[in-house]
Amino acid sequence: MAEPSSIMPAIFFGHGSPMNALERNRHTEAWAEIGRSIERPRAVLAISAHWYLDATRATAMEKPPTIHDFGGFPPALHALDYPAPGDPALAEELGALLAPEPVGLDRDWGLDHGTWSVLVHVFPKADVPVVQLSIDARQPPSALFALARKLEPLRATGVLIAGFGNVVHNLGAMQRRPDAPPYGWATSFNAAVRGFLETGATEALIDYQRLGRAAQLAVPTPEHYLPLLYVLAQQRPGEAARILTDGIELGSISMLSVGYGLEDAP
Repeated sequence: MAEPSSIMPAIFFGHGSPMNALERNRHTEAWAEIGRSIERPRAVLAISAHWYLDATRATAMEKPPTIHDFGGFPPALHALDYPAPGDPALAEELGALLAPEPVGLDRDWGLDHGTWSVLVHVFPKADVPVVQLSIDARQPPSALFALARKLEPLRATGVLIAGFGNVVHNLGAMQRRPDAPPYGWATSFNAAVRGFLETGATEALIDYQRLGRAAQLAVPTPEHYLPLLYVLAQQRPGEAARILTDGIELGSISMLSVGYGLEDAP
């Protein structure tokens, strides 16, 4: 596979339910269109909400396993395999880029559903190498944003930097009906974040907790919001946010997806 000749985009995907891996809907179609429209990357650097621990680590195996980190879903979902190769050399490179932050080389994790439930649509042949980078739960949003800024040079080397989470993610309030209307706080917080993205209000996105009660309900725990900051940190001067899909599912799950560096894509 030839390395891309242009700057790769950076994309945040609102991954939603693991069932999106099997379904075809307006969100999965938007993800699939990204795979068809961008230049093929040499690798994906994935920051998933589901690898949130007290350390910064990178998957460093040749063949990362497909992790089914959920329960109560149909056998077809548990049987789904996404056999994308890894990229140990890229994992090693992260250590130099993120120094002095230590980056552990992990050979036990793999690809969790936050990542593969989306990539199965973006790159359905599973032929693009994927490395996952963990989110350090000890660090505040501002520190994680600063750390993520160090990843930006990878875009010029053919690496697609992708975050996988949800801007609004409250499982406790989730309504298990496909026609469930969104809560008012979910709609207002999602709209505020989208507005900040479209106007380039970076500090407001980092300090999202200032949105008060709506933020507390929309982001009861930070791990699903934080991948957005890793992608926001990749924005280059002159790059505008492009909204790829949006909407609130199950009352309290945002599907908002946004990319940078997609100006020339259809």
